[in-house]
Amino acid sequence: MTYASKTQAPPDRTIEPLALPVADRSDAAVGHLLLFFSLVYLVEGLGQVVGLIAQPLTYYLKEIQGWTPVQVTAFLTVFNLPWIIKPLYGVVSDFVPLFGYRRKSYLILANAAAVAGYLWVVMLVKPADIAFALMLTAYAMAISSTLCGAVLVEHGQRLSESGTFVNQQWLWYNIAAMAAAIIGGQLVQHLPPAAALHVAAAIVACAPFAVIGGTAFLISEKKTPVDLRGMKETFGGLTMAFRRRHLWIVAAFIFLYYFSPGMSTALYYHMTDDLKFSQAYIGLLGSIGSAGWVAGALVYRRAFGGLTLKALINLSIAAGTAASLAYLLFWNEPAAAAISFCAGFAAMLATVATLTLAADYCPKRAEGFSFAILMSIINLATTLSDNVGSYLYTHVFHRSLPPLIAISAAFTAFGFVLVPLLRLGDKRQGEPVEMRERMEPPGPGAR
Repeated sequence: MTYASKTQAPPDRTIEPLALPVADRSDAAVGHLLLFFSLVYLVEGLGQVVGLIAQPLTYYLKEIQGWTPVQVTAFLTVFNLPWIIKPLYGVVSDFVPLFGYRRKSYLILANAAAVAGYLWVVMLVKPADIAFALMLTAYAMAISSTLCGAVLVEHGQRLSESGTFVNQQWLWYNIAAMAAAIIGGQLVQHLPPAAALHVAAAIVACAPFAVIGGTAFLISEKKTPVDLRGMKETFGGLTMAFRRRHLWIVAAFIFLYYFSPGMSTALYYHMTDDLKFSQAYIGLLGSIGSAGWVAGALVYRRAFGGLTLKALINLSIAAGTAASLAYLLFWNEPAAAAISFCAGFAAMLATVATLTLAADYCPKRAEGFSFAILMSIINLATTLSDNVGSYLYTHVFHRSLPPLIAISAAFTAFGFVLVPLLRLGDKRQGEPVEMRERMEPPGPGAR
């Protein structure tokens, strides 16, 4: 359960009641939330360090600074720290309303900080200075993502639409990523490295204004005072998060699911140095990969939305393993385009499956903290996998990609062994765990 009593839920402190029929109110709420998630993830697709600025930054470090794959990966790893400590932002917002709001105020301030950080990058050339300014944007984007995740869990469980909201987020994230990859590649192709970096930062600085506006007009949140009752309810949610054994199993599964030696930096060096792809085409490949994500998102509701969560997770593992092995055929531009699209499609399935799993297990009144914990586990696993992959590629496999591909595929396939540990049964996607627990008959000794 998500609160102390099974029969009496705490009052809803997030959505303000409207004088509409229930169905109309739900439809309006879902519509506003879908638009809000679209804006937030459009901005994240452009504004994260792995977004529009990613290729100009990597090219700048490679060509101007002469850095190796290991050095570039280590530099980029620094910006994962704000994403790994996401639970801190979640617990603060759960416990401490800012200007009376647990979500809205933090979202607005975080995106204002992102604007300031990217405008700062425009004026910098030294890697150490760039790292400091980009760290501000990384914290801002991580806080914004955490609060958006809390909104998703709160309303996804209330409306039984977690899977729909996750799918919406990543659909628009990858639409933005498609544009970011194309623009980033063109900037690198046609501008000097430093100029490409600065122009990318200037473009990204404009994006967070969309989230500021969306937060102000699309999220209806009642003011919440800092009182003892509210803090007790939140503390109860946190206690439930730590006591829920199945949540720990989900956390362990998610870590192992995402920990496979990463190929992103190694693949960039392979395409640049071995295959001699142009920077514009490398950017286009990123866009094609994002197109695969978008295709997966568009197909999801029609083809996969009716699957049980267990079936969806197994399908995502099979698709991910096949997509990883396909990189063994990464020989030329046409093959690269096809493989990038398929890899994006598989990644979308994996994302919807794991984030829906995470959202369905978060206790109420601790949504920000619980969902952030699970997202931080994904970020930690991905960070470790990228560093391990770059190390193996450089120092063990001597810049040979096939062995790294084989190991990565094997780690992904290992997920099949872990799925039975989740004991999902026939659980539907988006079905809150509390609802399922209420529907299940009591055990032999229950009264």
